[in-house]
Amino acid sequence: MELRFYKYQGTGNDFILLDNRKGNIRLTSKQIAWLCDRHMGIGADGLMLLEHKKGYDFHMVYYNSDGNESTMCGNGGRCITRFAQRLGIISTHTLFTAIDGEHRATINDNDTITLHMNNVNGIDRFDGYCLLNTGSPHYVKEVGDVANADVVNEGRTIRRRQDFEPNGINVNFVQPTANGIWVRTYERGVENETLSCGTGVTASAIASTGEATGYFDIMVQTPGGLLQVTFTKTTSNSAEDVTLRGAADFVFEGDIVVD
Repeated sequence: MELRFYKYQGTGNDFILLDNRKGNIRLTSKQIAWLCDRHMGIGADGLMLLEHKKGYDFHMVYYNSDGNESTMCGNGGRCITRFAQRLGIISTHTLFTAIDGEHRATINDNDTITLHMNNVNGIDRFDGYCLLNTGSPHYVKEVGDVANADVVNEGRTIRRRQDFEPNGINVNFVQPTANGIWVRTYERGVENETLSCGTGVTASAIASTGEATGYFDIMVQTPGGLLQVTFTKTTSNSAEDVTLRGAADFVFEGDIVVD
């Protein structure tokens, strides 16, 4: 089977994009893992199918690099929006669906993309960390020196804790800065640190406000670049009108034969 693929990245979180509006692309988890392999395949943190969805511009199907379908991906949502523009499906605004429901996105004049995330209902605070779901489940821990945090080993240990089984959890290490926060993330399904995680950045920004309420506009530095998260908290344990803003760039395209 020969596939035309497109490679995109959002603050270093990179993806393989496939146009599946005709519904004729059916990949096994093994094939997806091979395509995402950085030595044997194209190389990516994940793979997305853009599919037809009645009443919407498109439907987003997201797979982690281990080949398994996963939950919402914020950086992926911006990248697939850019892909839809390239395909001529949209101009500057879109309404699409993903595994967690509807999403709106806008391509801004400065070429960034603003993605509307789902509301967050429930922020569980414990001694030293928070748990919340921003389309994907996240563990958020504040640290004093995020640059030297052992993200891979500590993140893997937390991700595999028995209380997070069977699906595991994404783990974010957060440090406050003068202008916002700095975030590094261990992603399940990739089983490694990624240069950026959109739902993780969103979760970290919301968690960083503690029990405060009101409107927040938070700049988030990641190893792959800068993102902006806005939201309103009417209660200390929820967030609404959540947006994630940042770049999403085309990298290259090509053809590949998949056995």
